[in-house]
Amino acid sequence: MPHIICLAKQVPDPETPASQFRVDEAAKKVLPAPGIQPVPSQFDTIGVEAALRIKDKQPDTVITILSLGPDSFRDTIKHCLAMGADEGVHINDPAVNDADHWATAEILAAAIKKLEPFDLIIAGRQAVDWDMGIVGSTIAEILGIPVVTIAKDIQHNDGRVTVERVLLDGFETVEAPTPAVVTVSNELGEPRYPQLRQIMMAAKKELKPWTLGDIGIAAPDKRITLEALFVPETKVETEFIEGDTPQEKAEKLATRLREAKLI
Repeated sequence: MPHIICLAKQVPDPETPASQFRVDEAAKKVLPAPGIQPVPSQFDTIGVEAALRIKDKQPDTVITILSLGPDSFRDTIKHCLAMGADEGVHINDPAVNDADHWATAEILAAAIKKLEPFDLIIAGRQAVDWDMGIVGSTIAEILGIPVVTIAKDIQHNDGRVTVERVLLDGFETVEAPTPAVVTVSNELGEPRYPQLRQIMMAAKKELKPWTLGDIGIAAPDKRITLEALFVPETKVETEFIEGDTPQEKAEKLATRLREAKLI
């Protein structure tokens, strides 16, 4: 019975108008946009879609959704369960709600060990809020298992995973023994959207609430120091160069650029 663990994160809705974003520079946090609910990270739901395609071919596959975050992350897990996953695990501990990528990977790796045995860990290529793109690979390093990144197709069979990867100039197909970590990209395709009946069924699926004590670890130390978080200011200045001839305008433009130390 194949067991796939899908990582899922909740993020601010990327469709939020830029004018609605606010940053608390003192606390170094993004403030929630009023009236706009957070959503599952797009690449993570694509990862769930990849797992469901394997389950379509191997119906006895068990898909576990694993997420680390505050209370609201339950909604993201429920969405993935409504897509067709079988069970959810929510690590909810105030001590790590602001964990950096390394602490996040250490906590998730400890939870994954508790969920053994497993065949695949599938994650999005990156979260769509911070765009770090390293948690999946860090988990593979901690667990000492292979990792294949930026996948557009995943096939699992006979203890091996075959992955078609996205390259800058094309695609490549690689194989790896399982267990393994695979991170998926949007080239895999759109994730299926839950129907009403699936949403109602998801309410009956098991969602286990875990703390750090449940997985037997203490809060890991952060390895990244966030120096500043701010909304960049865009400043535009326009200056018209006057002249009687194109040559005169060009000379004045070159002089002005030199004065501004741009050339």
